[in-house]
Amino acid sequence: MRFLQWITGCASLMILGLPFNASTAADGLTPNMEKSKIEFVGHKPDGSHKGGFKKFELVAKADFNDPSKSSLNIVIKTESLWSDDDKLTEHLRGEDFFNVKKYPKVTFESSKIVHSNEQGKAKIVGKFTMLGKTEEVEVPVDVEVTDENMKVVAKFKIDRTKWGMVYGKGKINDEVDIVAEFVFNR
Repeated sequence: MRFLQWITGCASLMILGLPFNASTAADGLTPNMEKSKIEFVGHKPDGSHKGGFKKFELVAKADFNDPSKSSLNIVIKTESLWSDDDKLTEHLRGEDFFNVKKYPKVTFESSKIVHSNEQGKAKIVGKFTMLGKTEEVEVPVDVEVTDENMKVVAKFKIDRTKWGMVYGKGKINDEVDIVAEFVFNR
């Protein structure tokens, strides 16, 4: 039973799919940084591009007796942005999109964890700050457990224009798909 509480607690903590650092290991599970990731896909009428971030920090606190007291704070280093096209990567790092020189980080701070009646599912609500603007987001989280590991996956969309990222509006879709995965070794 305690293991199931731990899984539910972790599901509540693993928003945005950012890899964990070693300080978040608990109850015998160790984060697998090589298998954890955060990626995004931006769409336009004639195609799409995939990207993500290679560097980030995560501070997670779990209260297994009262998961609502658990928390998650994430800091993404924007200069670590990558995409499937080198020229696009530089454009995304520039002033039209992430403006990494002025805004070297994107942050998330959880404010509420909502558990689903469905096993292995939760929603984390928090403040997402990008380009100096903060908006509340809700992220659904799924958990898969095997004998070897635990995988936590978040698949959701954000509207980039809510944070002032308006370049290409009308030519590039406002919504961006985000897929985040955390893997813990058991």
